[in-house]
Amino acid sequence: AQAILARPDARPSTAGCSHQRFAMGKFLKAGRIVVLLQGRYAGKKAVIAKVFDDGSKPRRFGHCLVAGVARVPMKVTKAMSKKKITKRQKIKPFVKYANYNHIMPTRYQVPSELQPAALVTEQQMDSSDGRVEAKKYVKMLLEEKFLAPPADKTGKPSKDVLYLRKKLRF
Repeated sequence: AQAILARPDARPSTAGCSHQRFAMGKFLKAGRIVVLLQGRYAGKKAVIAKVFDDGSKPRRFGHCLVAGVARVPMKVTKAMSKKKITKRQKIKPFVKYANYNHIMPTRYQVPSELQPAALVTEQQMDSSDGRVEAKKYVKMLLEEKFLAPPADKTGKPSKDVLYLRKKLRF
């Protein structure tokens, strides 16, 4: 029987015994593109409009207000008529509160010129008429940006807006 010897230079592990405290950076901010994981809009992309890290009176958990795309624009070709092209470029938006546990942040962030905080407000979410009004504004704004995506620093169309326009393949 041969004994298994420990390495003489081995030290006891200090994993998990950190004496330093590091503050976690906040990356869920207004403008971050997220993918919803649960509920009616699971698998749909959305933009964070407002964050509630400590929760609120009606929702006592970390959540955010998002505005997203329920139905993305369809593919268009040169052979299609103008009427058909305009019909296929329509989107269906949604606005909702989402729990942090039910969203997955992406590396993409919409350009600041889109003003994500102005997409939808808390007051609009209080009434059904306000939600309808917010959806109309989101639809108008996103359709406009999808047709002519804002340019990034290099002058090419913004990859973030192009990512939001595409359907998530999974």
